[in-house]
Amino acid sequence: MKAVLCKAFGPAADLVLEEIPSPEPKKNEILLDVHAAGVNFPDTLIIEGKYQFKPPFPFSPGGEASGVVTAVGEKVSHVRVGDRVMALTGWGSFAEQIAVAGYNVLPIPETMDFTTAAAFSMTYGTSMHALTQRAKLQAGETLLVLGASGGVGLAAVEIGKAMGARVIAAASSAEKLEVAKTAGADELINYSEHNLKDEIKRLTNGNGVDVIYDPVGGDLFDQAVRGIAWNGRLLVVGFASGRIPELPVNLALLKGASVVGVFWGSFAQRQPQDNAANFQQLFNWFGEGKLKPLVSKVYPLEQAGEAIESLAQRKAVGKVVVSIR
Repeated sequence: MKAVLCKAFGPAADLVLEEIPSPEPKKNEILLDVHAAGVNFPDTLIIEGKYQFKPPFPFSPGGEASGVVTAVGEKVSHVRVGDRVMALTGWGSFAEQIAVAGYNVLPIPETMDFTTAAAFSMTYGTSMHALTQRAKLQAGETLLVLGASGGVGLAAVEIGKAMGARVIAAASSAEKLEVAKTAGADELINYSEHNLKDEIKRLTNGNGVDVIYDPVGGDLFDQAVRGIAWNGRLLVVGFASGRIPELPVNLALLKGASVVGVFWGSFAQRQPQDNAANFQQLFNWFGEGKLKPLVSKVYPLEQAGEAIESLAQRKAVGKVVVSIR
């Protein structure tokens, strides 16, 4: 089978496409014929050795996939050969086949195509867990989403609206904010042109926002935390800016605020029943038309490195997907 391989930590340009043996699924795994693979920010880190997981060389990037089950281990009972599924893989999805633990595989709704499914699990799973289990977002609360035009950001905008929140989307350009507006954002902040803290104050009559969804970190974290409401919750989702910020903890004290970490991959393994319930709700909203995943570009397998680089340069809007077959 063909696979895109990382043979040494380095830039996406160093990835190579080669023929390798097909994997043999273990008793608790399924073998997936991959049709499409989602591209996510961790892919930009894992190939450079900057992610919390460092797979042995050579490995294929790609943390999520969609496709058809072609073999099932004896300990897997919820899917069968021929089923259309989405899978959380961690890495390895930029390949024609992958073996995946059964607990990381979910059937795809009949109305969802493979490209959409490949763009769904990680972004919507992360944002649903963040807003449901971690923030406990309530209808009528105000949610600020940083990096609102990216994959997880757009998912957070849509889920926040579906949960009944007032959503303020923040992004770096008018074009990106237009995408967030289409996804349902009630208010927009262009933080390239305006001070984020001042705009939060203006849009909330000085009360601040109840929940901050932050996949960016860096300077935006520094500004946003100063606009949090009493009893507010700041969700630490990621650091796309490249800088892990430090929190003056007196700010949390003065606002009675919580800083809450979000690690969906670990949650999905530790609390599989809660994760399954999250996805059931997500699939219901998808069926109702409340969630409309935006795939801005689809790359062929041989251009997977370019797909990763588009995220590393923060040029992508919504999700980017690699088509395998």
